Amino acid sequence: MITVDEYKKAVEGDFDAIEKICLATWEPLYRFIYYKVQNQEEAEDITQETYVKTLKYFQKNKLLQENFLAFMKIVSLNLIRDRWRQKKHRGVLVNFQEINPKEVACGDKQDDIAQRLVLESALAKLSQEQQIILDLRIIKGYSAAETAKVLGKTEGAVRTAQYRALKALAQILDDKAQKTDRPKEGED
Repeated sequence: MITVDEYKKAVEGDFDAIEKICLATWEPLYRFIYYKVQNQEEAEDITQETYVKTLKYFQKNKLLQENFLAFMKIVSLNLIRDRWRQKKHRGVLVNFQEINPKEVACGDKQDDIAQRLVLESALAKLSQEQQIILDLRIIKGYSAAETAKVLGKTEGAVRTAQYRALKALAQILDDKAQKTDRPKEGED
């Protein structure tokens, strides 16, 4: 536990007191931040920024908080929100070095059409109920509850039927891929 004297020394710039506070609070603070951002590097950066901002605040205002860790968590939440706002305003980064302009411009429509035909023929081999469930859940984006209501089934039955339909569809597509990959008789 950190004493009030150590906080006062830290506010005055005593490095030993600052180090003691950091050692006592870094792990719970880091865990809190990591839970929020789910990224190690970002959590480490925000943890460091939190200490810097908190110490600057205390040195400027000469105020002591009763619950130092809670105050630091609030500071870290504000930093996280600031980062989220900055990311939102920046938009999506596109690496133009990785994009092949010929591929993008020429986009092979024949392959897309062929894939769609293969998928449609595979879907046609499923039972009508499986087709309906996949249509509602995947194509139209219905929730399991909404699909269950439409079909008069339980949510569990819908999820099970969807799993089985996807498994059957994958098997049909695998079988079709194996047939097309095999060399025909007389070819080597």
